[in-house]
Amino acid sequence: MTLTTTSRRNFLKTTSLGLASLPMFLQACASGKAAAKASSYFVYVGTYAKPDQDSIFGYRLNTDTGELTRLLAVKGGENPSFLTLDSKKRFLYAVNEIGNYNNAKSGAVSAFSVDPGTGQLTLLNQQASEGSSPCYISLDKTEKVALAANYGGGNVIALPIQDNGSLKKAVGNEQHQGSSISNRQSGPHAHCIIPDPKNNFIFAVDLGLDQVLGYRLDPKSAKLTRAAQPAFQTKPGAGPRHLTFHPNGQFAFLICELNSTVIALTYNASQGTFSEIQALSTLPTDFTGESYCADVHVSPDGKFLYGSNRGHNSIAVFSINPTNGQLTLVQHVSTQGNWPRNFAIDPSGKILIAANERSDDIFTYRIDSGTGQLTPTGFSAQVPKPVCVQIVADFNGKKS
Repeated sequence: MTLTTTSRRNFLKTTSLGLASLPMFLQACASGKAAAKASSYFVYVGTYAKPDQDSIFGYRLNTDTGELTRLLAVKGGENPSFLTLDSKKRFLYAVNEIGNYNNAKSGAVSAFSVDPGTGQLTLLNQQASEGSSPCYISLDKTEKVALAANYGGGNVIALPIQDNGSLKKAVGNEQHQGSSISNRQSGPHAHCIIPDPKNNFIFAVDLGLDQVLGYRLDPKSAKLTRAAQPAFQTKPGAGPRHLTFHPNGQFAFLICELNSTVIALTYNASQGTFSEIQALSTLPTDFTGESYCADVHVSPDGKFLYGSNRGHNSIAVFSINPTNGQLTLVQHVSTQGNWPRNFAIDPSGKILIAANERSDDIFTYRIDSGTGQLTPTGFSAQVPKPVCVQIVADFNGKKS
């Protein structure tokens, strides 16, 4: 038998080499574990649907690949076209975009409890939206009040939220008045309602008036008090649709449906008013077809702005100047379907999901963190008439 002898010098040499490579070995192991456990989020999709059809769908989103896996389908009532959740994912709220509710000219607002293990929804109650065709819902920052905009009724409402998540009847109910120059602006059409970052003001975007209207909200009573003057006035015929704030709270961005523009704004938080920085088209310069803007979102890191074009069927990508809020066009990317009404960005900023209402599908895109550019992941899902996408942290998989 041959014995191998090792000198002290050789032993120390080989040992030191092994120790030197240990961090790389541990890093490789950690990377392997990270790769084995893909990052995931839960996606709710609201749709246009008949009362007896599944209308709210749930998916798991793998942010490493962009793959979507359907986990649930719920009968959420007729046309649950816009959704929102509280920050703890205990409750989901939906507007039912209809014109008649309980034999009155009104839509409805529905409250659901959310199973903390599976994301499954259970209806808690419904209330009238006090106006026809509600199309948007959000929560104030205290999460004690639900805010809804009625497109057909041209009014906005505030509904108190009870401790168990159910909704009380609307208390705040503000009817907008006026018109503008387009044939779709013969009267008010409230299209969006959101709080500002500090809950000092509530802003309602009215497509029919070419205005953003400001309100004070009393969260204890859910009463709304309108400001004497509009918070912002667009050019006639612009048709503002959705408003979103930059993470720094100093800038906001308003997307206009009728003239396909996005307006960068500075926000005066003490006065509750906006001033225009610039307005840019969301369409390529050589596009001559018919198109209407729909949705707008800022990336979680505040570096990029995204807006959807229905007709051109694209997402327009802009970079945001962090100093002055000005926008620079980066890209137009096809949504690979027809009529991208809504889209969402996952909280990590890795994936964008675009919902194509008229082609019954949703597609996922990888976001380049350096350039903001979108690249199709190759993954999609078939969803009937998808209208709204909400992405939240994944559930733990254990039933409550």
